[in-house]
Amino acid sequence: MWLTLCFVAALLLAVPGGGQGERSDVYVVYMGAVPPRTSPSFLQETHLRLVGSILKRGKVARSVVVQQYKHSFSGFAARLSKDEAAALRHKPGVVSVFADPVYQLHTTRSWDFLQQTDVKIDSARRYSAKPAASSAPTTDTIIGLLDSGIWPESPSFEDTGFGPVPSRWKGVCMAGDDFNSSNCNKKLIGARYYDLGEVNGAGTRSSSNSPRDEAGHGTHTSSTAAGNAVTGASYYGLASGTAKGGSAASRLAMYRVCSDEGCAGSAILAGFDDAVGDGVDVISVSLGASPFFNPDFSEDPIAIGSFHAVAKGVMVVCSAGNSGPDPSTVVNAAPWIMTVAATTIDRDFESDVVLGGNRSAVKGGAINFSNLDKSPKYPLITGASAKSSSASRVESASHCEPGTLDASKIKGKIVLCNHSQSDTSKMVKVEELQSAGAVGSILVNDADRSVTTAYLDFPVTEVTSEAAADLYKYISSTSEPVATIAPSITVTELKPAPVVVYFSSRGPSAQTGNILKPDVAAPGVNILASWIPTSSLPAGQKQPSQFNLISGTSMACPHVAGAAATVKAWNPTWSPAAIRSAIMTTATQQNNNKAPMTTDSGTVATPFDYGAGQVNPTGALDPGLVYDLAADDYLHFLCNYGYGASQIKLITSPAAGFSCAGNASKDLISDLNYPSIAVTGLGAAASRTVTREVTNVGAQEDAAYTVAVSAPDGLDVKVVPSKLEFTNTVKKLSFQVTFSSKNAPPAKSALTGSITWSDGKHIVRSPFAISN
Repeated sequence: MWLTLCFVAALLLAVPGGGQGERSDVYVVYMGAVPPRTSPSFLQETHLRLVGSILKRGKVARSVVVQQYKHSFSGFAARLSKDEAAALRHKPGVVSVFADPVYQLHTTRSWDFLQQTDVKIDSARRYSAKPAASSAPTTDTIIGLLDSGIWPESPSFEDTGFGPVPSRWKGVCMAGDDFNSSNCNKKLIGARYYDLGEVNGAGTRSSSNSPRDEAGHGTHTSSTAAGNAVTGASYYGLASGTAKGGSAASRLAMYRVCSDEGCAGSAILAGFDDAVGDGVDVISVSLGASPFFNPDFSEDPIAIGSFHAVAKGVMVVCSAGNSGPDPSTVVNAAPWIMTVAATTIDRDFESDVVLGGNRSAVKGGAINFSNLDKSPKYPLITGASAKSSSASRVESASHCEPGTLDASKIKGKIVLCNHSQSDTSKMVKVEELQSAGAVGSILVNDADRSVTTAYLDFPVTEVTSEAAADLYKYISSTSEPVATIAPSITVTELKPAPVVVYFSSRGPSAQTGNILKPDVAAPGVNILASWIPTSSLPAGQKQPSQFNLISGTSMACPHVAGAAATVKAWNPTWSPAAIRSAIMTTATQQNNNKAPMTTDSGTVATPFDYGAGQVNPTGALDPGLVYDLAADDYLHFLCNYGYGASQIKLITSPAAGFSCAGNASKDLISDLNYPSIAVTGLGAAASRTVTREVTNVGAQEDAAYTVAVSAPDGLDVKVVPSKLEFTNTVKKLSFQVTFSSKNAPPAKSALTGSITWSDGKHIVRSPFAISN
């Protein structure tokens, strides 16, 4: 599959150690928050003394340390033997020591569609276009991206019209291969790169001596989050229009922590540490671990880095992963992270199959620049009819698996092939067909049809099983079936949209079942955004496109990061939790048919698919009420999760006298003041009460909100009080929600619904999911 799916390789590759022939690997040594009034230089010396205390005589501490963390948290990464790493685990002040993991990247019209869905779908929502209390944004926001680098020459990053770089900015523009300080400007104000460790699987250090993007991913996500509006953007004429970021007025800073082979955990931590020290407002992270590699929070670089970033007031937005549609595949699910699922937009790329005999065209979809004759004159055959004598199974030939077809039977023909997710990849199949002399191919593909694949010059289109039935009927009823494949065209106002795409990772979180994840959904399918120059050009094209169409939760994440930066610009004093609340409680749950959103399989979407719903950037500017969280709330979450007070005191610096409650348990995680509610372990004829507190941030100080509950059969939901009355002196009010089950919730699903507060202007909606 061409998507950059979320898999992790726990690569512990040997390098020579200290001249002793001793195996050594990179380990991360995490030491919690930076102690108060500690200078970075003192901290660095402390790290060197600590690592020096466990090294054998003759080994120098500076020679083994590859990263040091000194701004938002303390720690380092070093090349150590297994015994040396074990010795450090027992040193005072050390929270955890873990082998450096390798995470993977989770890989226009999308922003226009978000604005349209606000107007066309949610006409009942009466939001202001901007906060009533302000006439203009008050903060110049900075978005930092931890990604594969950036292509600074892209028009998305020009600085025309930008004022001076904010005086609070402390970052740098690192010089490197084909990159110097002049590549930064008043839009792209910072760029760093890091030693990526042994992420290429060959036992050698990955080459990343520059902030310059070699994969394209970081350029794409950066322009999606905050790229300038670029008119006339397209992918070789497809998806033409204006490409723009969600917060085009924001500045950008790139922290290159990935290559196209992966992202080193030690570099991810360095990126977080520097981004916070540099002064970013929002961090966008479109990468993560595999759902099958589930590290504890204290051994997960993203969880560690984001925890300390949020503690410093920096919003962190992460992709949910590309391991759907299986349940419990969501990653980056810590409650201090905003976790983003992926949906489609109302655009597709149509490439139809034209049949002989004046028959109706069969609708297909793909990106191809077919140069076939418009008249249906090419012989059309099935893969099964071209089975080679050496192939053992007709079914494999019907799927056009490599090595199963007779090249003499497919030369000059269009080949109809079945395709399923367990097959050889589509691109491998197509390449073999092309090399064998086929003039085109039609793939029958239901599973991932919603994601358009780019085949460029070779004429390929994909059809559903329903559409394929017409093709098979035509082939069987005609002695000499012929067809042609039309080049792709852009189709807009597609319905229904949005839908939750199959690859988007689903909840519930295997790690934090009493926190509802993902948080929200955003466009992540066939997103047009800036790209690096490429040598793979369609025929007749002399210049590479400056834009590309890519899919993944990687693409959804920067949509929300851009929205968060805009909310921050209007509300500079809001905490990351308040910004997340504003985005979640104003999200939409309907598609452009004014019906409930579905998954691409047609089932009605649930909070485990899309969290609170599709992000609504305009609505988030005026949420009415927010669910806020302070640093202590996350500490009590850690208590309930299972951390002891002594370990928490190593991780951070709580107030004097901090302790975990004697009754701390995972059930109490449901009481975290989150904008959604998840309760697990609710049996038959049982009840559970959770508490929430909301803060009035609307323009009207005197405001009265009443509650409405949407609950499924079998679950009674009672909210007390049912009315909240705010005044100029009463800004915060609490309420309790009691869930009472008549029967136990289904074993492998949950009872879902919502609680909505409204004052007649604002609609503040919180989804819930109750399971046994």
